[in-house]
Amino acid sequence: MNAWLSVRERFWSFINKIFGKKKVKIGLYGPPNVGKTTLANKIIKDWTGEELNGISNIPHETRRVLRKKDITINADRSSLKLDIVDTPGLATKLDYHDFLKYDLSEDEAKNRAKEAAEGVIEAIRWLDDLDGVLLIMDSTENPYTQVNITIIGNIEARKLPLLIVANKIDLSDAKPSKIMEAFPQHTVIPISALKGENIEMLYKSIYNHFR
Repeated sequence: MNAWLSVRERFWSFINKIFGKKKVKIGLYGPPNVGKTTLANKIIKDWTGEELNGISNIPHETRRVLRKKDITINADRSSLKLDIVDTPGLATKLDYHDFLKYDLSEDEAKNRAKEAAEGVIEAIRWLDDLDGVLLIMDSTENPYTQVNITIIGNIEARKLPLLIVANKIDLSDAKPSKIMEAFPQHTVIPISALKGENIEMLYKSIYNHFR
C-alpha cells in the first residue's frame, strides 16, 4: 500500500509540474504603512524580476487596488500560480488634516483623503473575488486594533483562507509573539519584507495554505 501511495504521489507531482495547479488570487490587506506594498514588491520581484508599485512614508500611498497576474512561486518541489492583489491601507477614520504634516497642500491632502476612502471601499469589495488573504501587521505595534479585528471578522465571515504576516521583525522593538497571542486561531508568519527575513518560510506557508 505504501509503495502504491508513493507511486501515486509521484504521478500527481509529475502532472502538477506539467499542467500546473489552479491559479489563486491572494489579497494583501492591512492598515496603512505596515508593509503591504513592500511585501507585494518582494514577492513579485523574487519570482518575476519586476515590481508592482513604489512605496512611501506617507500613509495611503496605495489608494487603488493593484493586481499582478500569473506569478508562479515554487515551494516543496512544486509550484503555485498566483495573482497578487495589493490593496489600499484600511482605516476606520480618514481626515485630510492627517496628511498636512507630510508637507502636502490642503487641496492635495483633501484629494488624498478622498482617494484613500474610495480605496478602502474598493478593497473591501475585492474580498468577494479572492481565494485567500495575507493580512499584514506591523509587529512593533499593538495588534488589538479596530482595523485588524474588523478585517479578520470580514475574512472569517467569508470563510476565506487567511495567513497573518507579522512584518518588520528586523526592528529592535518587534514583538511578533504579541500578534500570535492576539489571534491564536490563525497561522502567523513573522517576516521582514524589507530585509527578506523568513521569506522562504512565507512562500512555503502560502503554498501549503492556499493551494
